[in-house]
Amino acid sequence: MNIMRSCAVAAIAFALVPAAFADVRRDTIYINPFAAYQYFDDKRELSESDVYGVGIEYRFTDRWALEGVYSRGDIDRKNAPGDSEFDELRLDATYYFADPDQAFNPYVSFGGGHADFGDDPTGPRTSGSNHDETRVNIGAGFRYNVSDMISLRGDLREFHGIDESTFDTQVALSFSLAFVRNVVEEVADRDRDGIPDDRDACPDSTLAAEVDSQGCEFDGDNDGVVDGVDQCPSTLPGAEVDEKGCSGIVETIETIEVDVQFTFDSDEIDSVYEEDLQRVAEIMEENSVAFVEVAGHTDDSGDPAYNVDLSQRRAEAVASRLVELGIDEDRVSATGYGAQRPVAPNDTQEGRAANRRVEALIQLRR
Repeated sequence: MNIMRSCAVAAIAFALVPAAFADVRRDTIYINPFAAYQYFDDKRELSESDVYGVGIEYRFTDRWALEGVYSRGDIDRKNAPGDSEFDELRLDATYYFADPDQAFNPYVSFGGGHADFGDDPTGPRTSGSNHDETRVNIGAGFRYNVSDMISLRGDLREFHGIDESTFDTQVALSFSLAFVRNVVEEVADRDRDGIPDDRDACPDSTLAAEVDSQGCEFDGDNDGVVDGVDQCPSTLPGAEVDEKGCSGIVETIETIEVDVQFTFDSDEIDSVYEEDLQRVAEIMEENSVAFVEVAGHTDDSGDPAYNVDLSQRRAEAVASRLVELGIDEDRVSATGYGAQRPVAPNDTQEGRAANRRVEALIQLRR
């Protein structure tokens, strides 16, 4: 018994040392006092009884925890006078099915330890005779977080006594206090895009390039060549391109900034911009093999995804007007870039105004 108890105590002490686990984002220590009702195997000749105890639980990742538990009770004998003092020390591992910031945390648990049942109810009732047993257990339950510090826990657990092949059942309810420590971990980000390498789908993107949530550089014309190296960033959808992102474009005839301004959250074109659009249409008529990409841009105010959508709607409005002016629909495309391609700093009112623009890029094919 002394060897088993010493091992269990050492294991509990180990569970309470945060340094034993590396690369954690957050760790939590719970103090879990509990009250339980335990049903004993008939071989023990012990009555069902209430049991009390406390657990110290170390949740070293969002999902995994170790808990050292001590419990005790005075258990009445069956079919005989007197009682037995019950003590148990055990170590359990717990897997949670939810993160600690969620209110409801169901879990499964398993572990083992050593129980002392006092005088052996199946042996001679002589002073000093003890009945010790190694028990393993498996359980399930839930933790309900009332607040960051306070939670309730319900637990159903089955114990198996190895020495005499006994089976005991316990139902427990605990009131827990949590002590949380947030751990800042060093993470690798070799392309310095703000996405850690272990979550970066493109860990070798251009240093400090603007990237999406997967860590990949933007590809505005969806040709497979990222904007940072794309020398022809406005190829038509579906065009085959070379390693520079070009699809046989000899030259850009002209890039016209169509100074179309829109009212707040609107994609309707005011008639005052008709002259600029007529100019684009005339150039297209003079160059029958040319095509035009209408590129919409915004400043960096507001949500980036919304800005891309807004710039796309505005570019499509201008493209539709060019089609109405007689340009073949197949020769016109529209792309919204949001705030990805500023022409001026966004930290001044004038700069933001300059970035809220629509451009017409007129190009020739080979």
